[in-house]
Amino acid sequence: QVQLVESGGGLVQFGGSLRLSCVASGSIFNIVAMNWYRQDPGKFQRELVARIDSGSKTNYADSVKGRFTISRDNAKNTVYLQMNNLKPEDTAVYYCNGELQLRIGGPTFSYWGQGTQVTVSS
Repeated sequence: QVQLVESGGGLVQFGGSLRLSCVASGSIFNIVAMNWYRQDPGKFQRELVARIDSGSKTNYADSVKGRFTISRDNAKNTVYLQMNNLKPEDTAVYYCNGELQLRIGGPTFSYWGQGTQVTVSS
């Protein structure tokens, strides 16, 4: 059974930093891409914050460019989100998402972690 487990959230002051981690475990053949989403409790949709694909190509939401960095450790099936210069508007539940293949030539499935709360005080 595939699991994604996030860690690293918490309370931080304006301008501070946090690093989120997400470990993917289980019978995974290939990680196509790993993403970080966030959801404000007052909003219905989750926002894509950052993405890193199997070739380590990265994409970021405009609101976090220059402040957040996504990276991955393939040997550990782990993706990180380094968040610097945090602002109150970054407050949200952050979710790890994996686009995973479970077998050779198989389809890509989307898996989600349970989420980790990030709160930035002003």
